[in-house]
Amino acid sequence: MRLVPVGRLQEGMRIGKKIFNDEGVVLLADGVELTPPLIRRLVELDIGYVHIEDELTEGIRIPEMLHEETRRQALQNIRKNFQRLSETSKIAKGYFHLGKDFTKVLEAILNDVSRQEQPMIMLMDMNTADHYLYKHSLNVCVYTLVLGIAFGYTEQQMTALGLGALLHDIGKTQIPQRVLAKPQKLTEEEYKVMQAHTEIGYKILKDEPNIPLLAAHCAFQHHERLNGSGYPRGVQGKDIHEYAQWVALADSYDAMTSHRVYRPAMLPHQAVEVLYTGSGTLYDQKKLELFRDKVAIYPPGLTVKLSTGETGVVSAIHPSTPHRPIVRVVGDAEGRSLKVPYELDLSRSLSVIITEVDSAAEPAISFEH
Repeated sequence: MRLVPVGRLQEGMRIGKKIFNDEGVVLLADGVELTPPLIRRLVELDIGYVHIEDELTEGIRIPEMLHEETRRQALQNIRKNFQRLSETSKIAKGYFHLGKDFTKVLEAILNDVSRQEQPMIMLMDMNTADHYLYKHSLNVCVYTLVLGIAFGYTEQQMTALGLGALLHDIGKTQIPQRVLAKPQKLTEEEYKVMQAHTEIGYKILKDEPNIPLLAAHCAFQHHERLNGSGYPRGVQGKDIHEYAQWVALADSYDAMTSHRVYRPAMLPHQAVEVLYTGSGTLYDQKKLELFRDKVAIYPPGLTVKLSTGETGVVSAIHPSTPHRPIVRVVGDAEGRSLKVPYELDLSRSLSVIITEVDSAAEPAISFEH
């Protein structure tokens, strides 16, 4: 299985990994053969990348961070509650269902993430078929839980952290859709409206039963930055709670690696590079180092070019050295396909490095509202 930009899809290719909508319902099942109408539909849906099955990459599997049923139920729950809130014209008192509903969702997600032998941040979705906010909330939760497990938080701490991540953008339910989904750059006035989602989210969550106050602080502070350049209050350093700092990393990473109407998705190594430009100024260096160590920078299925000139597809990653994956070499330095592909372990072949990756486009550095 390999990851192919939608712009390079061809008739006759077969889908290798299911594509879901915002309710977790399958839009295209694995094994479906692509036709011109289906390819056009994928373009219309703003899909960035698609996993494709072919003979050269037979046997390469893409690890799933969540069971399909967990994903479906989580997305349905997020959609139901967020839509209910978005239909409320002003912030009311007493969303008593939030704590009950989302605690149950979090338990299922945490169970799936914890069952992995060595949890890694693997790409959840590189598309936005339907509603970005719902998938983004789920992705940020999963990524943050991986970081929390690696950091060694207790079960109680993981609950607060996980709920904070899952609900960090709940304030966006009160932001006008014309601002939320605008494909062009926001005006100064629109940006101020967008920024208000942090304070709105805090107000929604802070007094809710079964929602820890620290979860509300994640909604409030996930756009704050160490040097005081963030919002809503421009606080600095230790005045930003560590949970909110973890959520900020996951939020920024998922925003960059998700395909949006105003720019294509970055690949993981590109997103990590951008995050590192803010090391020590925007993000805590030690947290960023742990994040880097837990990200599958070159995910399985990604087509890469090696310093030898050969072309290959990432077939597996080492949790201890995710930047040195195992690559299935499928093409020689002259661009000819190999009759017999072979596996090259970059953690052992230290003289060989990845020099290029197959990406949809070179995305702009600006990545989040």
